Amino acid sequence: MITLATPLRSTGARVRRALGACALLTAMVAAALVGPPAVSTRLAEPAQAAVYSSCTMTRCADARTARSGWSAKSFPTSRGWYSWSGGLCNFAGGRFYNYEGQLPTNATYYEYDVYPRACGAARDAYRIVVNKSTGATWFSPDHYANFYRL
Repeated sequence: MITLATPLRSTGARVRRALGACALLTAMVAAALVGPPAVSTRLAEPAQAAVYSSCTMTRCADARTARSGWSAKSFPTSRGWYSWSGGLCNFAGGRFYNYEGQLPTNATYYEYDVYPRACGAARDAYRIVVNKSTGATWFSPDHYANFYRL
């Protein structure tokens, strides 16, 4: 005679747990066989940003002021926080690669924040992008969705 060490009820629970674990394992193996989805940091198609030849909106004056401030610092190329007037800081974002090709090609660009803030604070979407070779500057009020020539 065989004696069950555990009541039949708990055996059913163990079977359900084992089936659940088996289903999970099957899903994991299937995912491994299919492979992870391809991840890209670049868009498959070029973005459709608008590029304007001039800047007349209200915030363009702020962008020009920021350009003067960054110019006084010789447009630093290192990414990081820089001391600004009024005890604030402003962020230089380093190289802007123009991957989508909205700005003229064959140039090296650098990006800079427009509005100063406390060092280390969250950044907003307002940027200027400068071609250091020519000094040509574009203002983007919406984190590179549109560019306005200053």
